[in-house]
Amino acid sequence: MVGQQKLSLLDRGRAIGWFQDGVGEGEIARRLLVSPSVITRLRQRFQATGLVQDRPRPGRRKKTTAREDRFITRQAQTVRTSTANRIRRQLRAATNTNVSTQTVRNRLHAAQYHARRPSKRPKLTLVHKRARRVWSRRHIGWTRQQWAVVLFTDESRYSLEHNDGRVRVWSPLRLHG
Repeated sequence: MVGQQKLSLLDRGRAIGWFQDGVGEGEIARRLLVSPSVITRLRQRFQATGLVQDRPRPGRRKKTTAREDRFITRQAQTVRTSTANRIRRQLRAATNTNVSTQTVRNRLHAAQYHARRPSKRPKLTLVHKRARRVWSRRHIGWTRQQWAVVLFTDESRYSLEHNDGRVRVWSPLRLHG
């Protein structure tokens, strides 16, 4: 068999259960379609640690500390219109840590902050609501042919360049439901 064979946590639990029930390593390997050496290593690790999960791997060290991550989040909270570049410069001035703007965005995303356009919704008064109700009642019986000649437009802007000039605010992710 070529390469490493990976067992899911469920299959690892099954293998340990079968092993504790007295099933041999070769039979367990046949049931799970893996090499017997995979089952041997799993059994040895379980007997040594009592765990079937992989040990945590070190990975690459983060460029920022937990304190710097809190600083980044706090800057986005206090001045919600700050850009990632501005927060990056503030971080460098405060802590002498030089990171990229993408790192700042990554830290904010990890803290559930995302750049959004600020909402610009007009407050609807009773007069507005009444006018909408009258308009909808007046047009409720329209046919498809009547609606076909109506041109619906919105005020969306499309930018072919990277910077569209819009101000964005950092806001925490909110689940509506």
